[in-house]
Amino acid sequence: MDQTTPAKKKQRTCVACGATDTKRALLRIVRSPLGVVSFDPSGRAPGRGAYVCSAECFAAARKAGKLDRALRTKLGEQDLERIAGEMSRDTSRCVGRE
Repeated sequence: MDQTTPAKKKQRTCVACGATDTKRALLRIVRSPLGVVSFDPSGRAPGRGAYVCSAECFAAARKAGKLDRALRTKLGEQDLERIAGEMSRDTSRCVGRE
C-alpha cells in the first residue's frame, strides 16, 4: 500500500498585514531583473516579489514603506500610482477580494 502524502501548497505572506495564504489568493508586485517594478497578475514574472492581500493592504504597505523594503528598492510616488492603476485595471483577479 502506497502511503504518499499530498503536496503542501506553499504559503505566502502579505507584507502589510501579515496574513498568509496561497500564492494564487494574493496579489503580487514584482521587481524585474532590470529593476522595473510592476503588478504581476499572473504571479509568474521573473524577479523579486512582494505579496499583498487586498487594495487596502497595498495602500497600507505603500504608506509604511513596506514595499520598498520587501522589493529592496526605492519606489517613487509615480511608481506607486502606476502599480495601483495596474492593480485596479486587473478586475479578473481583484473581484471579490475586498
